[in-house]
Amino acid sequence: MGLSNPRINNITKEWRAQFDAPTRVAIADNLWKTNIYEARLAAAKVLTQARIRPSDTPAWDLIASWCPDFDSWAIADHACMAGQKRLVADPGRLDRVESWITSEHMWTRRAALVSTLPWTKQNNPKPAELAARDRILGWAATLVPEREWFIQKAIAWWLRELSKHDAPRTRAFVEEHGPAMKPFAVKEAMRHLNAS
Repeated sequence: MGLSNPRINNITKEWRAQFDAPTRVAIADNLWKTNIYEARLAAAKVLTQARIRPSDTPAWDLIASWCPDFDSWAIADHACMAGQKRLVADPGRLDRVESWITSEHMWTRRAALVSTLPWTKQNNPKPAELAARDRILGWAATLVPEREWFIQKAIAWWLRELSKHDAPRTRAFVEEHGPAMKPFAVKEAMRHLNAS
């Protein structure tokens, strides 16, 4: 308790180098179960890596199981960063993430967008990546009527990142859905496009 974020980074980096995947999953599971803020950050960080061998399924299942426990943006975002790596490793997992959009838990709905931020970043997306991008934009459209600040912020974040690589889709989304979004979210979504 009370460890700084850089110190947690250093510790979890050592654990990732020292322990095999099943051990890291067990460590993350036990840390998460403490319900201590710093321990939950460490749980997410110990599973935040591009490749987990031989199988990353236990890590993905654990990360996905944490969604109902999210209770702050910091905890949620750190776990979503770990989830991003697992989704990129197996985009078929987007099927599970899609179910989060209808969750009664606001942080789980938000996680559907934060976990899928890698799909905003491809400069030359393949057809399957474009299809996933459009699918996730559909999720964002479903969430637009929500007035919750963190949901609107997540929509804006997704669009802002997308605008760096796919301005036409960003503009089309804002043209269609912007009137129903909160003004701050529209401004944030268009920040890079309005500056150019």
